[in-house]
Amino acid sequence: MIINFLEDVKNESYEKLIDLAFSASDMFILVVRKDMGSTKEFDHVLEELSSSLIKRKKQKEWPSTKLLGWGKWAYVYYYRTDDHAKQVIKKVSKSLYSWEQHNLPEDLSFFIEGKPWLVNIAHESEAYIDTDDRYLLGEIKNIDGIAFEIEE
Repeated sequence: MIINFLEDVKNESYEKLIDLAFSASDMFILVVRKDMGSTKEFDHVLEELSSSLIKRKKQKEWPSTKLLGWGKWAYVYYYRTDDHAKQVIKKVSKSLYSWEQHNLPEDLSFFIEGKPWLVNIAHESEAYIDTDDRYLLGEIKNIDGIAFEIEE
């Protein structure tokens, strides 16, 4: 089933969603697009997360995004969902859709065993969760302030 967010998840609801994402998933990504200019505004975020870094790959696509055109690519940073990373993610942002370059890396998204779980397309103001886990659905429903619809 797909759980589509109908609006941005902010403040306390964002923190609870991040807590759930870190407990449910085993990896998350952040994207840095070299065609979008300087990274000075958020270099400190990448540095703070460096101890949780699994790998950095040069890619043309990631969940929900495919760059078109010759020479277009981005760095996709893969991170462990550990307590340190969770604290950094909660400290530097209070909103799911704030993960948009120039202020932050793009498209904070979470994976379970290599499969995209929470997918965020911040510049499009879109996010969804792909799950068949009824327990996780119940946990999402228990977070006040999240507007969503379910596609079975």
